[in-house]
Amino acid sequence: MKKNLIIALASWMSLGALAQTQVTEFNPGVSANGVNYALPLTELKMDVSAIKAVYTPGEFAKYADRYLHITGVALEPATTWSVKTLDIYQEGVPDTTKVFTVKLKDKTVAPMVQLTKSGVLVAVNTEVDMKERALPSSSTTSHKLDARQYLTEDILSATSTAKMAELTAQEILDIRESKNAIKRGQVESMPQDGASLKIVLEELNRQEEALTQLFIGYTDTTFMVKSYTVLPTEDINQQVVFRFSRRLGFVDADDFAGDPYYLTVKDQHTVILPTEQEKAKRKIEGLVYNMPSMANVTISTMQGTLFEQTLPFAQFGTIDMLSPTLFNKGATTKLTLHAATGGIQHLEQ
Repeated sequence: MKKNLIIALASWMSLGALAQTQVTEFNPGVSANGVNYALPLTELKMDVSAIKAVYTPGEFAKYADRYLHITGVALEPATTWSVKTLDIYQEGVPDTTKVFTVKLKDKTVAPMVQLTKSGVLVAVNTEVDMKERALPSSSTTSHKLDARQYLTEDILSATSTAKMAELTAQEILDIRESKNAIKRGQVESMPQDGASLKIVLEELNRQEEALTQLFIGYTDTTFMVKSYTVLPTEDINQQVVFRFSRRLGFVDADDFAGDPYYLTVKDQHTVILPTEQEKAKRKIEGLVYNMPSMANVTISTMQGTLFEQTLPFAQFGTIDMLSPTLFNKGATTKLTLHAATGGIQHLEQ
């Protein structure tokens, strides 16, 4: 049995008078013969991926232009960060003001009720596949190659760094010339077949790349993802969720070393809310679900808008009820709710 399933097993009673499955407001001080469930509040989640690039200059960096005509090579180590992706989605957390009990009455067929691990109702008399999101692990990729294994005796015995750089550059040019000669078929002992030719060229490419790193350096990269959560209870106007620095990466929202990432949420009031008098008169007489209201969500920086979409939020809406007759004995009603909003996703009779 899946951990996220709480099953009110069917009570196969003798056929008798038809009764209804009763739903009441949950009282934590009362023991009820039923299944307790919550409707959700809607959280907004932001998963932000970034790349940290650490540059290490080559041993012969200052000779790159002189011997290989490569300009713009940095002579000092440097670390830079960049944001790669911004993933926006929603999740539901239990609303402690919207907790109910499905009572299992005698001579009824009790429904199969599926809840999330936190107790939010997602399905009745059916099952939905609830996959948990997992953030990718941080990972570092090193691009440093062992150039020393390709240095000739003449290079190693050179008496100055400048001379070593000159001889290494000449070795690189010789490798390039050898590759061109092989490709043109101008060498005396050509590889016998295509596979052998590929192996020879790959080895020459590795040698050239490793020796070239002595001039242009190399960059190691680290992939990282951070998740941010906001639970809007009212309209939000340009709230700083986090800051990001090209030098430091992710920093706190109040750390001015980074550039701000703003969140704006504006309720579109797509649901008519009941008055306090109407709430006081409301009786819980069926299975309760949410009617979320739509809100405009914007993520922006000082450079412009990165994300803009209209999304449903449970806390901006209200509740409604399904007729209890939908779950009478013998009924085949199937219901699925959005785990993030508690709104009806699918209803089948």
